[in-house]
Amino acid sequence: MSASVFIDGAAGTTGLEILDRLAGRAEFSLITLDDAQRKSANARRDAFHAADFAVLCLPDDAAIEAVALAEGAKVRIIDASSAHRVSPGWTYGFPEIVGRDAVAGARRVTNPGCYPSGFIALIAPLVRAGLLPADWPYTVNAVSGYSGGGKAMIARFEDDADIAFRAYGLGMGHKHVPEMQALSGLVHQPLFAPSVIPAHRGMMVEVPLQLGAMGTATTSQALRKCLAKFYTDSAIVTVHDETPDELLLRRSMAPSDRLDLHVFGSPDGSQARLIALLDNLGKGASGAAVQNLNLMAGLDETAGLSL
Repeated sequence: MSASVFIDGAAGTTGLEILDRLAGRAEFSLITLDDAQRKSANARRDAFHAADFAVLCLPDDAAIEAVALAEGAKVRIIDASSAHRVSPGWTYGFPEIVGRDAVAGARRVTNPGCYPSGFIALIAPLVRAGLLPADWPYTVNAVSGYSGGGKAMIARFEDDADIAFRAYGLGMGHKHVPEMQALSGLVHQPLFAPSVIPAHRGMMVEVPLQLGAMGTATTSQALRKCLAKFYTDSAIVTVHDETPDELLLRRSMAPSDRLDLHVFGSPDGSQARLIALLDNLGKGASGAAVQNLNLMAGLDETAGLSL
């Protein structure tokens, strides 16, 4: 018997990509609302109470409202917004970091942010292993395709071909920072420098490290070895041994649910650059939601994913 799934916000970018990943899968049956019903609180409440699983692809305020509508229902929820990422009672939906069993048994799962997925994947295992200090003031430099900003950002970039690069979050305090700090076990909030490029999808997240100033004996080789061991059982996360001269984001990138990690080190060992490559709509959003849904439904976590 298939499990019923209601995607609240299915007409948005994240929702549409989730639908693509669930298409043709007999394990799930979709509860759908027409254009009029999807704006009706009563219709949405009925859908939540009829569903086994719900995925919230909504702005933060609407996601909080949706959780209230689902109160008292048996439904298990995956929230793709940032509303609950550090909230008590919610499981952070990064199975490789928090544990697959934790996600599989959760009733409320909060999907990671796209940028935090790259940062946490790089930093959390290394801090846990004691190879990087928890009290270091980390910096995150990151670029994303414009689809991460939703329909308004997509329209802006597609209507204005003259935009070559967009830096934002210049006032600090970006909403992704709390989850980066909490899930990586850091004392200080990282300095986050996000930007957008004229490509529909794709993301590169970099953490530069001054190893020589940290007062540890950590090397880039040790960092790479630790990450490789940590993700050895993952079909989604790959830690690369090679150190190419360049890493590229291409405008022609196909949908992907992979997460690729790279470690580069200076010849004298004093500096390192940790880099994560991912699809902001894949492991950074919809792919992660489907991975979590698979685990919660007792299925292979990679089912329906593009790897």
